[in-house]
Amino acid sequence: MADEAFGHPRLAAIYDALDPDRSDLDAYVGIAEEFGARQVLDIGCGTGVFALLLADRGVQVVGVDPAQASLDIARAKPGGERIRWIHGDATTLPPLQADLATMTGNAAQQLAGPDMWRESLRGAYEALRPGGHFVFETRDPALRAWEEWTRDSSYGVTEIPGVGAVEGWDDLVKVDGPLVTFRHTFVFAADGQVLTSESTLRFRERDEIEADLAAQGYVVEDVRDAPDRPGREFVFVALRPGAGHP
Repeated sequence: MADEAFGHPRLAAIYDALDPDRSDLDAYVGIAEEFGARQVLDIGCGTGVFALLLADRGVQVVGVDPAQASLDIARAKPGGERIRWIHGDATTLPPLQADLATMTGNAAQQLAGPDMWRESLRGAYEALRPGGHFVFETRDPALRAWEEWTRDSSYGVTEIPGVGAVEGWDDLVKVDGPLVTFRHTFVFAADGQVLTSESTLRFRERDEIEADLAAQGYVVEDVRDAPDRPGREFVFVALRPGAGHP
């Protein structure tokens, strides 16, 4: 199930306006170029920002997401017709031979259940050609990022053309071991509507993720730093062996 921030039509429509700085995706564009990827699977593609960046560079992209409202936004964007959009997740993919599969932002941590996580890793593996790569990011739990998810540190008002002012803030709901639940509140000044979106993220240790990847047949080639959040995240680069690779 998609969080309301992605699945509610009114919230999906303002998602990009509330998070306009997507410089975090520059590193992933660079990784696609590094591996010479011509076919990319974007898992958790949301409103299609990354998929469209790749399509602008001539890459064939398949974007998959469980939130129909976000896919509707993505499909309607200029150039959206160049991308194959799939309503679903990594466990329900058609046969593919991708050079690269990605999960950007919170996509990996939103796979909070152990079965969904394991099956998604396997689904991405099956969607790659032999010699293809799977790249995703996840926060380092040692830094306890959730301690900053408070109204005081997150409150803001955004003026959105055609929508008006939207207030927003985060509240930490619960920390249950590796599972962290938080709620984002949206208040629309135009009509006073208040909407909320609750999310649960799983914070996994680096060695746990490496073991999970190995169990699905991947070879972990590298664990990098996230350029936009140095020292705060792990970026995993995993290989599906084959095509001359051991």
